[in-house]
Amino acid sequence: MTVPAARSASLSAFDLTTAQDVFVLRRIGQSAAEALGMDRQDQVRIATALSELGRDRLGCAGLTVSFTLPPGPEPVLAVVFEWDGGTETGSRDSGTKAGSWDSATKAAPDLEPAARLLNRVRHESGGARERIVAEHPLPAGWSDTPAARLGVRAALRRHAPMTLADDLRAQTRDLIATLEETRAQREELRRLNDELEETNRGVLALYTELSQELEETNSGVVALHTELEEKSHRLRETSEAKTRFWTNISHELRTPVNAVVALSRLLLAAGSAPLTEEQRRQVSLIDASGQTLFSLVNDLLDMAKAEAGQLEIAAAPVDLRALVGQLGAVMRSTGMPDGVVLLTPGPGTLPVAVTDEALLTRILRNLLSNALKFTEKGEVRLEFAVDPEVAGQWMTFTVADTGVGIPESELTRVFEEFYQVRGPLQRAHRGTGLGLPYARALTELLGGTLRLSSTPGVGTRVEVRLPHRPGPASAAPPAPPAPPAPEADA
Repeated sequence: MTVPAARSASLSAFDLTTAQDVFVLRRIGQSAAEALGMDRQDQVRIATALSELGRDRLGCAGLTVSFTLPPGPEPVLAVVFEWDGGTETGSRDSGTKAGSWDSATKAAPDLEPAARLLNRVRHESGGARERIVAEHPLPAGWSDTPAARLGVRAALRRHAPMTLADDLRAQTRDLIATLEETRAQREELRRLNDELEETNRGVLALYTELSQELEETNSGVVALHTELEEKSHRLRETSEAKTRFWTNISHELRTPVNAVVALSRLLLAAGSAPLTEEQRRQVSLIDASGQTLFSLVNDLLDMAKAEAGQLEIAAAPVDLRALVGQLGAVMRSTGMPDGVVLLTPGPGTLPVAVTDEALLTRILRNLLSNALKFTEKGEVRLEFAVDPEVAGQWMTFTVADTGVGIPESELTRVFEEFYQVRGPLQRAHRGTGLGLPYARALTELLGGTLRLSSTPGVGTRVEVRLPHRPGPASAAPPAPPAPPAPEADA
């Protein structure tokens, strides 16, 4: 194998004329790949591919092979086989068929074996010379410096001509080395498989443990949900039983109370037989107590209906001026405490609104009754206002007093049914403890809210905020006061 002077610009170039030259080409290709830093597998791939291409083209006129590092975006080792061409024109990559060949020319090159081993193999034809260009990428760590190129050239030039036996021995050594490398890789793969299997067992054990914990948690959640369902069912049954009790007892009480009130009024009527002064006083007490009891029974029945959702709203235009005037007269006629003044809004400040007159009257009567009972001196004031911030969609009734007040710790409990704040005035004015719960229940039924604030020794303030729907103007005078009917207190 001789080196043509014309090709001295490449890394190395050789004439390929004999079978021994093909053997040497194999060793040169492996040495070049090693000098370029390629791994063992790539070295064997390049050596085998070059041996196949050289053996296929052996016998072509002027056959040479050169090793170059061409410039370009991708650093590659390029090995070029070149020989005197025939009449074919064009270019052919690996895996394509050539055009027509002259019968005196060697058959078209077989690129398929080399193409399986290298990154890119192509056949270029046309003109006086034919070419096969085989390319393979360089390792990422390769640095193209003059010293590195000198090392590659030295590796390309250190091989002496080889015999067939030498080539076979070299191939055997390569095969043994490849087998050793393959065995090592197989052992490493077995070790990795063992580790993966162990990891899988651990993952499976963890998954099983988590599944068991999740199943136990789900069982606990189901049990808790069942328990909550049972308790909710019991609470519903208790509430329904309480509502039935209130309804039944109210109906049972209403009949004898009606009899007591009716009989006492008959005795006091002008056409009845004359009574002594003492008898008249006693019958008056019976009548007042009967009316009080009758009012409490009605409140109790309405409370049960409200909780059961059976209390219907009868909305209609209500003259608030007449309602407040009548309510003030009733409160004053029942006996105001000495030293306490009841103040109500002026007639000109009260409009006509669409609401349930009976429910609104009960709300305000309960709140005013509570305020008067627990105020020893000062005033009880009823105020009215329309909220200007929301285009008059809400109206607010406020009952404020200068009474004993409610401790902060009791503010939430006063809305519990039958609960009464302990104190000296409470002992003097006993009641059922339904006043505030009843008023709030009716307020919420009308679509509003009831808020309470209080300071011991200063007084209490209750705000009832209700939807305001203006009604037609009314010039009717206030209705005359109704007979006294004390309400349930707090």
